[in-house]
Amino acid sequence: MDDTTKYLIHADVIASGVVERSDVVGAIFGQTEGLLGDELDLRSLQQSSKVGRIDVEIDATGGETHGTVTIATSLDKVETATLAAALETLTRIGPCRADLEVTNIEDVRAAKRREVIERAQELFVEAFDETTGSSERILEEVRQQVRVADITEHRGLPAGPRVEDSDAIIVVEGRADVLTLLQYGVKNAIAVEGTDIPESVAALSNERTTTVFLDGDRGGDLILKEFSQVGDIDYVTFAPDGKSVEDLSRDEVFEALREKVPYSVVEDASTPRSAVAATDGSASPAPTSDGTDGGETRPATTIDPEPDTTAVESNEAVATSADSNPIPETGVTIDASEEPADDATDDGATQPETIQGHANAVAGNALVRLLDDESTVVVEGAVSEAFELLDRTEETPTALVLDGPLTQRLLDLAAQRGVTQTVSASLGEFTKRPTNVRLRTIDQLVDDPV
Repeated sequence: MDDTTKYLIHADVIASGVVERSDVVGAIFGQTEGLLGDELDLRSLQQSSKVGRIDVEIDATGGETHGTVTIATSLDKVETATLAAALETLTRIGPCRADLEVTNIEDVRAAKRREVIERAQELFVEAFDETTGSSERILEEVRQQVRVADITEHRGLPAGPRVEDSDAIIVVEGRADVLTLLQYGVKNAIAVEGTDIPESVAALSNERTTTVFLDGDRGGDLILKEFSQVGDIDYVTFAPDGKSVEDLSRDEVFEALREKVPYSVVEDASTPRSAVAATDGSASPAPTSDGTDGGETRPATTIDPEPDTTAVESNEAVATSADSNPIPETGVTIDASEEPADDATDDGATQPETIQGHANAVAGNALVRLLDDESTVVVEGAVSEAFELLDRTEETPTALVLDGPLTQRLLDLAAQRGVTQTVSASLGEFTKRPTNVRLRTIDQLVDDPV
């Protein structure tokens, strides 16, 4: 009957005495028998399954009985309404006076339709909303999976895939910081996971150029203090006050890495974060006239510090140059109005057309020149400003010519900026020598101008 039910007749029943459920059912059958003829006789309808069982719920209190009656039918609307009206002829239940009133005829199919609509809405929201997303959401999910796949471990610590073979590392606080740097292409970060610096990270800092990149809070200060006691720090930088590394945007990450300062600048400061911020990205002592870094002597460091974001390999920067968000170059990009004027070279004199000519021009004059691939001067200045000019020039130079020694620090920056050859008065002692940069002295160029 449940499968064919079309309507439910709901009625209230009141009896003046105490009666049982069976009394109510018997009264309904007895007082409607023969009332509507054989076709609508209640017993016959039940036998033919056109009417379901009569459900009665009653409660006797205070000498009266109150209850409800529910009858399911598969009759049509007219037959159902007629049967419902016949039920209201009931006047007695057993020995008691009684009254039965039909309160509602419920269309079961309409109720089912409401249920179908409500469930369909739930399915639409739950199923389709979770499986359909915007392009940005899909791409972000892919990036998250790629970053998780890229992250590795170094002796149990979260690390980027280049920590094992890179000449430089960036030490951050936690796994989320490593993931953030991976997102922006920095693959040589490693996390210390707390203020207790692991021995493996301390050992790495003695072998690699180490930049400590910490959150802009008291926790970052504590980690720096602990690290300075067990490891060898070359550079230090912080996220802006109140921010964590994992919360930074791409631009904020690279700005912080560009503005890192030698640890010696903040070593004795009571508030290292304030000391870093006060440098405004220029804390590195200016090179002296002989091309060496003024004041930056760190005998405990086994290799010379690299000038900037060593995390981003120069080859990767080239490979992603076609992307809409390429990895920024090491140098800080400045407005053209801030660059040194090109007309500062030789007061308008005719410029040499070869690197050898430029070498002859700077020799003995304590000058440095950055050249493009056509041997045209990109920028010129005093040799003591070589690092700053190379770091800040917007146009990418291909050659560096200077009347001074070529230091490891300057060579590292040149390699990252895309310089393919250097000519200097002398060569320093290099612990790392890039294979894609040709190194010559001015004297060698005279003997071998090619």
